[in-house]
Amino acid sequence: MGFLGISGMQYSGETLSNARILLAEDSNVFTSMISKRLKELFDIDVLVCRNFEELQLVYDKSEEPISLAISNINLPGAENGEALDYLIDLSVPTIVFTGTFQESTREQILAKDIVDYVLKDNIFAVEMLAESVCRFLTNHRHHVLIVDDSATARALLSSRLKRYNFRVSLAENGTKALEILKANPDIGLMVTDYNMPDIDGFELTRRIRANTGSHQLRIIGVSSSSNRLLSARFLKAGGNDFMLRPFIDEEFYCRVNQNLDTLVQIRNARKA
Repeated sequence: MGFLGISGMQYSGETLSNARILLAEDSNVFTSMISKRLKELFDIDVLVCRNFEELQLVYDKSEEPISLAISNINLPGAENGEALDYLIDLSVPTIVFTGTFQESTREQILAKDIVDYVLKDNIFAVEMLAESVCRFLTNHRHHVLIVDDSATARALLSSRLKRYNFRVSLAENGTKALEILKANPDIGLMVTDYNMPDIDGFELTRRIRANTGSHQLRIIGVSSSSNRLLSARFLKAGGNDFMLRPFIDEEFYCRVNQNLDTLVQIRNARKA
């Protein structure tokens, strides 16, 4: 499989033909375009459902688990979002593909713990959808470490990353983070809080950078502080990115993707 996404990221690796994708969409144009594109890119045969009744029948008759659903917000027979609720209640990972989008709509769909949303409002919509599908189906390759002394913060970030199909490890302090990194050399990204009791985020980053370069591990710092100088200090300590809380889901996911994309590109370049 080889696929150059909208972001410029080159995806390659094992075939995705075993993935089972369910497409809940009533537009013949989009069902045709999406089915054709996913087939030619990833050799995936898409299960198309053009109304709510078909969606229920296809799911009930499916002998194997659905890997991922792509769903419009509204379908014939489910004009008030029932199709999306149905998929979420079944714990089917879902990407929303919609032409109707306002701030209130965004808040409603993100509250349902969807994987992603893609708007139909531009000519690259199907390509953006294909990239989102590919990311979800390949994110299991990436192992991410979350370091935070707050159990609530760890749980929140972990749930976000697992929703996107990443493998996740958790550390409650810097000492534990160093132990986990030593035992798991496949970890490619660390998201660390700044303010921690034993080793703060700056010192943790400096210790890691003494032996591990950015081509091996990307580091994103996070903080609830209002001090804007923290980002500069963190980057100078060897971090790759920095975010101030509270941040929105889309920003967090984009920052994670960008750092992992860079890591993969660097590794590929070093192999060439």
